[in-house]
Formats: sequence, C-alpha cells, structure tokens
Amino acid sequence: MSQKKNQALLQSFNLNGLELPNRVVMAPMTRSRADNEGNVPTAELQGEYYKQRASAGLIISEGSQVSKEAVGYVNTPGIHTPEQVEGWKKVTEMVHEANGRIFIQLWHVGRMSHPDFHEGEKPLAPSPINPNAQSYTYEGFKDTVTPKEMTIEDIKSTVQDFKKAAKNAMEAGFDGVEIHSSNGYLFHQFFNGTSNQRSDEYGGSIQNRAKILFEVLDEVKQVMPEQKIGLRLNPSLDGVFGMTMDEETIPTFDYIVSKLNDYNLAYLHLSEPFTDVSDIPYAVTEIAKHYRPRYQGNLIINTNFDQEKGNRVIENGDADLVAYGKPYISNPDLVERFAQGVELSDWDEDTFYVPGKKGYLDYEKKTNS
Repeated sequence: MSQKKNQALLQSFNLNGLELPNRVVMAPMTRSRADNEGNVPTAELQGEYYKQRASAGLIISEGSQVSKEAVGYVNTPGIHTPEQVEGWKKVTEMVHEANGRIFIQLWHVGRMSHPDFHEGEKPLAPSPINPNAQSYTYEGFKDTVTPKEMTIEDIKSTVQDFKKAAKNAMEAGFDGVEIHSSNGYLFHQFFNGTSNQRSDEYGGSIQNRAKILFEVLDEVKQVMPEQKIGLRLNPSLDGVFGMTMDEETIPTFDYIVSKLNDYNLAYLHLSEPFTDVSDIPYAVTEIAKHYRPRYQGNLIINTNFDQEKGNRVIENGDADLVAYGKPYISNPDLVERFAQGVELSDWDEDTFYVPGKKGYLDYEKKTNS
C-alpha cells in the first residue's frame, strides 16, 4: 500500500466553490437503518455513522426518497416530511462539527418498488413494463410487478417532489444534493428505450426521453445554488436493476452529458459498468475515458476502485475524484488508511441492510487521525 502523502487521492480540490481536503468521496449506499415510523434519520444512527466518516473529501448520503411514492426499499430515510428534515439537521450538524462535507442523494425508484410500499397500488414508471427484478420489502425480497404508466400529471408532480426535496435539503443543512439518475431507477427508466415506450413528449426521441431530467434540474436550481447540484449516471448498466441496453442507450447518455455542459453543476458522478459489457457492441466499457472529453465540469468516477486504481484514474486525467462504496462501510478512516498505508478491514455483507448499530457503527478506526 502506498504511503505517499503526495498521492493524487490526497490532494485538495475545489468542487465549484466547496473546498475538499482530498479527492476521496464516500459513495451513496443504501443501509436501511431508518427503521422508525416516518423513516426519520437520527443522530444516534445516521449522525454517528456519517460523522465517523467525515474525513472523506465529500460524503454523498444514501438515497433518500423525495416522496412516499418514491420508496422501494425497506427502512430508507426520506427528505419529504418536516420530521425527516429535522432528523437530517442533526446529521449534517454532526458531520460539520467533525469538519466534514455532505451532499444528500435525492431518489425515486420508479418501477423498482412493490405494491407493499404503496398500500396495494402499483409503483409508477414511464411505461407499464415489469423490470423482472426484486424489491426488498418488509417481508423480504419480492418479485416486482408491472408498474402503472405515469400520466403527465404524475410526471409534473414528481418534478415538483424533487424541487421540494432539494429545498428541504438546504433547510436541513446539506452542502448540496445529488440527483439519482442511474442504477435502473426512475430517471434511468425514462432514458432507456427498453423501459420507456411512451409516445408523448416524454418518449420516442432521445431528447424526449431525457426531458424529465432537465425539467428537474431547471426546477431544483430555483430553490438552491446550481453549483451545489450533483448528478449520477450509469450509462453502461445492463442486466441488473431490470435494465437492458439498446443501440440508442449510449447516444442518449452522450446527449445528456453534452447538455449538462449548459449547467454550472457541482459535479457529474459516473459509474463504470457494473457487469462485463465487452460482448455488447453498443456498450461503452471505459466510462471515465469516454465521458471525460465530453464533460467540461468536475467528474467523480465509481465502481470497484482500490487505492492504486483511484490514484491512477486521477493521474491519467480521466476523473477528478473517486467514490468508494463498500470500503467505506468497514473503513470509516479510509482517507487516513490511504495516507498511512494501513490495510483495509473486510465488510460483513450480512449486516448491510439490517436495523441497528451492528455492522454500521462498530467498524473501528485503525489509524492516527
């Protein structure tokens, strides 16, 4: 393990006005610990968890639903009620007291949900196409169903939900928001022709399929500074979260990324392919390399990076920051471990999504801060 203080990951970075002490980002990860009525984050759980990890250059919180309709996983915190906003206030205060910085990820799962979450009603999606995946409910994993096609009214209402959630995030003291537009969730469902077969203004052409995202951005920037908005995309996602690529998938993401240059965002957060897509002729196998020349703003890259790969992708100029997921579960002092050459601790997958402190707050620091 490298112990160089001058390694690329440990260099400071100006994130469009927000000074980061290093380029190590804690990736957004669902942990299902908001197991109370109202799905409210608390100081004792989420506050302590993120505070322990506050040495990250930037923390991006777990996905937080923007409405009751947006939920698709058990015990995930929301950002749409006054109680949730008050809960998050305590979390952001604890992170800031520990000299950290934290964005919240705004989330709508679309069809990746289940009627159990919606009083028997079908989840919403661009088109009535079952992702043939599974939703993690209060009774364990259940097969997804054919969703309800969103009306224009549903779409307009969802756009307003994101706007309200962003306003709530500012009130809760977050340093910014990340709009979750990837991993097979609602906006991603709009982007891909295999999940969006609408014939109105939100379907058909590439521009139409991307329309909802830009409507959300245009509304959100009315209630918070544009330079505090981040966005997450996963262009080559195939075979997971119910998503299937087609010939227009990458051209759609190329269009989206190019159009994002019209905005002054905090960053674009991209994922390398989750699975081997080398056999798919129209997939992009190296996402950072492909999109770096196409995007003029700050780029965060994610998916299976270790310390060496993280330093290399920055040194090569293909990304500005690197987001780490699972290593942050079991290594709250990840930045210090990179700096001091301390071996990483293993995570326990059995406690990723269970309630309580075990596997959440009990991973120890093994470095000198």
